Amino acid sequence: MDLEILWFVLVAVLWTGFFFLEGFDFGVSILQFFLGKTEKERGAYISSITPHWGGNEVWLLTAGGAMFAAFPRWYATFFSVLYVPLVLLLLALIVRGVCFEVRHRSHVQKLCEVCDVALAVSSFFIALLTSVALANFAVGIPLDSRGYFVGHFFDLIQVPVLFSGLLGLSLFLTNGALYLTLKIEGELQTRVCKISKVAVVVSLALFAFATALTLGRSLICLAPLIFISLAALFVFTRCFKIAFVMVALCTACSVAGLFFFMYPNVLVSSVPENSLTIMNSASSPYTLKIMSIVALIFVPIVLAYQIWSYYIFRKRISSRNIHSEV
Repeated sequence: MDLEILWFVLVAVLWTGFFFLEGFDFGVSILQFFLGKTEKERGAYISSITPHWGGNEVWLLTAGGAMFAAFPRWYATFFSVLYVPLVLLLLALIVRGVCFEVRHRSHVQKLCEVCDVALAVSSFFIALLTSVALANFAVGIPLDSRGYFVGHFFDLIQVPVLFSGLLGLSLFLTNGALYLTLKIEGELQTRVCKISKVAVVVSLALFAFATALTLGRSLICLAPLIFISLAALFVFTRCFKIAFVMVALCTACSVAGLFFFMYPNVLVSSVPENSLTIMNSASSPYTLKIMSIVALIFVPIVLAYQIWSYYIFRKRISSRNIHSEV
């Protein structure tokens, strides 16, 4: 396999890991505001992701870093085109991180409540912006022959892109709700079970509509719909672990399908001959070779650490934890 193709696949894998791991992370961060009736109840929901949010966020940074090192022209063009949305994304990430740290250390109820609101709002915008950004890879943006953006802001928020943002947001919420069914006990879990049914039905409806629009392009479009349909079935039969796995597979197939449609392009132009491809935007073969060696060494270490952290913090949070420090 050519190194350019290998790194295209690795970038797709990194985005998949981000959308799945940060998916339930963002979903919980948004849902805690609506499910928690008190500051302590919201704290119980938030504590389910507190050990993991930092590690999950690394997938986004690594995906951006891999784009920068393996496909510098792709990185430069895309981040220039989406400069304003990505600055907003960065600010939302900063606010989100601050909320976790301040809430963990603060004993002032009002401050904790402010953090809960800011956490939900920042997570909502991050979920929406990342989904919109990824959709812009494949929808097509105005580029000239040198790869410079020649359109305007509204070219980046077309109807298909906004629908993709809504689709990603619904998937994040479904992912977060199912994650909480596996981490929370008692009355807090009962609320989550109810909201998970609503979330999975909404996601199913959106995926059905998206599949109807894109099915003519490839049968791969059926895979996400099949998995989200199975997830809905298992949610209503209260098999939440299997449903969680089905949503993970739906996420993986959705991102894989997007990159499948893009190939061999990495950034589609509304003028096809100006699109950036894996060949005209890749780094030198020597750079890709060194990166491949480094990735072969460190990626398994990172994966092993994340698996270990989820194993260590595998226990459920019960109603008793509401009255303890979170």
